[in-house]
Amino acid sequence: MRKFPRRTSRITQNNYTKSPFNRNISKGIDKRKFATKSPKISANPKNRLFIVWGLLIAACLGLGINLYRLQIVDGAKLTKEARKQQMFSMRPFIPRRQIVDRNQRVVAIDLPIYTLYVHPKQFDKDKSISNIARKLATILNKDAEKLEAIFKKQKSGILLSSRLQEEVADQISALRLNGIDLRKKFNRYYPYDNLVSDVVGFVNSDRRGQAGIELSQEKLLERSMKTVRLSRAGNGALMPDHAPDGFLNFDKLRMQLTIDSRLQRDARLALNQQIKKFNAKRGAVIVMDAWDGSILALACSPTYNPNKKFTKEDYALFRNWAVADLYEPGSTFKPLNVAIALETGRIRSTEVFNDDGLIKVADREIRNAEENANGRINVAQILQTSSNIGMVKIIQRLQPSIYYGWLERLGLRQKSDTDLPFEVTSRLKPQDEFINSPIEPAAASFGQGFSLTALQLVQMHGALANGGRLVTPHVIDGLIDDKGQIHKERNLPASRQIFSPRTTQTVLQMMESVVNKGSGQAAQIPGYRIAGKTGTAEKAGATGGYIEGSKITSFVSILPVQTPRYVVLTLVDEPQGEHTYGSTVAAPIAKKVIESLISVEKIPPSGSR
Repeated sequence: MRKFPRRTSRITQNNYTKSPFNRNISKGIDKRKFATKSPKISANPKNRLFIVWGLLIAACLGLGINLYRLQIVDGAKLTKEARKQQMFSMRPFIPRRQIVDRNQRVVAIDLPIYTLYVHPKQFDKDKSISNIARKLATILNKDAEKLEAIFKKQKSGILLSSRLQEEVADQISALRLNGIDLRKKFNRYYPYDNLVSDVVGFVNSDRRGQAGIELSQEKLLERSMKTVRLSRAGNGALMPDHAPDGFLNFDKLRMQLTIDSRLQRDARLALNQQIKKFNAKRGAVIVMDAWDGSILALACSPTYNPNKKFTKEDYALFRNWAVADLYEPGSTFKPLNVAIALETGRIRSTEVFNDDGLIKVADREIRNAEENANGRINVAQILQTSSNIGMVKIIQRLQPSIYYGWLERLGLRQKSDTDLPFEVTSRLKPQDEFINSPIEPAAASFGQGFSLTALQLVQMHGALANGGRLVTPHVIDGLIDDKGQIHKERNLPASRQIFSPRTTQTVLQMMESVVNKGSGQAAQIPGYRIAGKTGTAEKAGATGGYIEGSKITSFVSILPVQTPRYVVLTLVDEPQGEHTYGSTVAAPIAKKVIESLISVEKIPPSGSR
């Protein structure tokens, strides 16, 4: 075998390997890397073209699949998510319904008010601060120098007013000043201030009713408006094309009251004068149309102004005490007891009773209010003199159980079912206690030992005025349009027949004699037949018994006697001084109220009898 000579480098191996450094390097070198490689033949251009097209087709295929997934498979889901991002919920502001009186005078309305902020740093440089301050001061009725000092001290966010009326805001806007920020909102406004606050009530800052019919009729006063979904453009602007048709439309119905503002004003004036004269704690006047239970006037004093900010002392006034507080009616209940005795046939109208000034019932002694004796008197005279002795003897003719049933039939232990809030239930002793205790029927005969509301007493006397029917007292007629047509009436409970018309007419004639000859003469009006009854009742204490020296004076009247229709009740709580009785304190108020009622209702003279 032929052997070829080994090729060597120009540097001898021996010399190369002698150096340790060279030995180490030679070990780390991969000699294959230095081997000579043959040049590769270039790829075919067609192959490159196929690769590029393949990639493009694959990309398009992937894009198509993804588009199919987005548009078809997940399309509905993604559309819903996009809508969520674009849409928002909004409940448009809809004004609360107006409240008007029976003559369509507005007593409650939503009005725009403005909050005024000033930002001096945004004032035009060519307009001086003093000039701007002077212009604003003139409109706002403020001191210009003080405004200027505030503007120089604070550069932004100055609150000048939170309750600007629209006409004032318009004047400020007309100045066309930079740095003026007017923010609009709606506020509940009561044009007559405190005139009908006892009936209307008020709303809080959240526009929720807190008293009166603003509270009890919340659902009717708030126009129905559902929350709607709207979309926004990219810049945040509303897109009206996505808004439902007519979503801002609302009815223009108003709530009409039975209250007559003219009569209400006269009643409040007469009441306040008498309260001031006798330094009384409080008082009330109620006028009701007994034919249907419509309340024409209901005024309490003291009261509150719903347009002003309230103090802690005002909170007790929000509950209309004519419907929210109980009291013992005293002698104003005597005509009702006479009607019960007549209706049951236990007495005759011409019957005579002996009043010797004292009657003993069980272990109690009962006397007349003035501790006098009236001698032999008939039923009419019992009412004229307000004889407690006579009333006890009348009620003693009835079995206690029968008498108790009649008191319940009149509505004691119940409510009058009025549309005003906070009404409380009248009180009567439990039946067993009432029947088994002789003093209970005796005390009830002259209006003590049980309690009711002033409105409920008016309701009961309404039955004497309308032929014996117990109607529901109410202050709301219904919802009316701008032409005065009623679109929704209040559904009132059906009236209940309590007394016969014959009985009520007999009692009214007796009550007329009270005004003509008895304790109610202060309510006489020449040419008009008026029936009435005075009342002076002791005030019951919260823990039982009666409060020494405290009393409620009252007068209830019905007119005109020949065609009875209207009931007027006047109450004065805790009058001070001597000779403070229903005849001296309450009856004069009733006379002024009746005079106003005659004018308002155009009641013709009936002549004297």
